[in-house]
Amino acid sequence: MRSSDTTDQALLSAWQAGDQHAGATLFERHYDGIQRFFASKVPHVADDLVQRTFLACLEARGRFRGDSSLRTYLFGIAHNTLRHFLRGRERSEAPLHSGVASAAELGPGPVTVLGQRREQRLLLRALRHIPLDYQVVLELHYWEQQTTAQIAEITGMPAGTIKTRLRRGRQLLQEQITALAESDDERESTLGGFDDWIRALPKPMTDMGG
Repeated sequence: MRSSDTTDQALLSAWQAGDQHAGATLFERHYDGIQRFFASKVPHVADDLVQRTFLACLEARGRFRGDSSLRTYLFGIAHNTLRHFLRGRERSEAPLHSGVASAAELGPGPVTVLGQRREQRLLLRALRHIPLDYQVVLELHYWEQQTTAQIAEITGMPAGTIKTRLRRGRQLLQEQITALAESDDERESTLGGFDDWIRALPKPMTDMGG
């Protein structure tokens, strides 16, 4: 059977049994989403955290039982990896709590593709200025097409909490768009097509101004 036809669960089992080709296939299959998860928040350590996420998946033998998709499972590991990284940062630097702190406080923003529309650039900047907990659920919902139930599984929070965070996250994002827009026209254009603009965002790669 071609590796492209093999299920994620079969590839994971083969990888955990020592099949490096299976591991490489899984990595290639899911790299983009996991890299995007970290790059929009902590771009300076994104590559390292991606490696940690896949390594944790390899080492967690027997924990993935196929109750959900491997993609959702990987995002759960990525979420825990990010929180572990932030806890380590709190021990070495000023305290940073994901419920109130934003990605903009962690360091410079990622670099974005050239030719990106101004509305998309504004949205990316605004995302980095809302609390991380809200940024996480918005990106999982809009960029990664994860359902409320899947986001609840990823974050370990009740589905009702996720619904509340999605609603509040959109409000906070719209407030930041208003605050960061360079003109009334830019603000109105971005807010007017809010859902469409955020769903159409490419991978976060231009300097978004922190």
